[in-house]
Amino acid sequence: MKPRNWSQVTEFIILGFPHLQGVQAYLFLLLLLIYLTTILGDLVIFLVVCLNSRLHTPMYLFVSILSLLELDYIVATNPKMLLNLLSEKTISFSGCLLQIYFFHSLGATECYLLTALAYDRYLAICQPLHYPTSMTPALCVKIAVGYWLGGLAGPLAEISLVSHLPFCAPNHIQHMFCDFPPVLSLACTDTSINVLVYFVINSCKILAAFLLILSSYVPIICTVLRIPPATGKRKVFFTCASHLTVVLIICGRILFMYVLKKSYSLDYDQALSVFYSVLTPFLNPFILHNKEVNEAVRRQLKRTGILE
Repeated sequence: MKPRNWSQVTEFIILGFPHLQGVQAYLFLLLLLIYLTTILGDLVIFLVVCLNSRLHTPMYLFVSILSLLELDYIVATNPKMLLNLLSEKTISFSGCLLQIYFFHSLGATECYLLTALAYDRYLAICQPLHYPTSMTPALCVKIAVGYWLGGLAGPLAEISLVSHLPFCAPNHIQHMFCDFPPVLSLACTDTSINVLVYFVINSCKILAAFLLILSSYVPIICTVLRIPPATGKRKVFFTCASHLTVVLIICGRILFMYVLKKSYSLDYDQALSVFYSVLTPFLNPFILHNKEVNEAVRRQLKRTGILE
């Protein structure tokens, strides 16, 4: 086999959707609107929980941290993605690795926090008498910090392996942003170890999170079904349904992007990545924006004089 053209790669060129040159300005405006709306939605939930003492409960603590994570998650990829649609399409090698690191570490932390949210709902619904003493503020902080550290440490092995790979010219990334699969495809050497480590780590993340969430929500559903309709069954059901929807969106995103994804066409692969990196974070603030949050927003607006 003829050897490939080896070179010392210092930057990558992100191609994005090269065949959509005529509509990239419209795509930019659409993605910018979604991006700004997502930021606003996540900021509203985070600030409302912080400013409203009635929402200083374990559940809303985890919800506010989840909103902050979603905010960081989209900031890791969307600004550069938007910039690439207009003009600058290059990214440095170190910048590419940083983008991959934060994209994966924040995504993993989201999954871990969803397990904490599920466990919190399990204690509140299935063991209400023990809930105040079991889920204390100190324990919530420890769980949140532990999951943050676990998420930040998650991709280090994968990033370390990629950083030592030799890369070949051309340095064109067939994607909207830096990620492991398109970057690994540019390597000049065998990447089977990288692919194996990548698959095992992501499979373990999603499997562990799914099993922990399932072990919490199965007894929750059984308990909710036994609650008489007149004692708040509807409220408990919709709260759990919103949480489960977020679980399916976030865990489904990771599952399809990094575990079950096969060799589809390039356009399909890029469209799927845009959907899960842009549209799913856009939906989460609307799902988590429940009645209590809406009431807290109205009280805060009245307090500031914006709403009479």
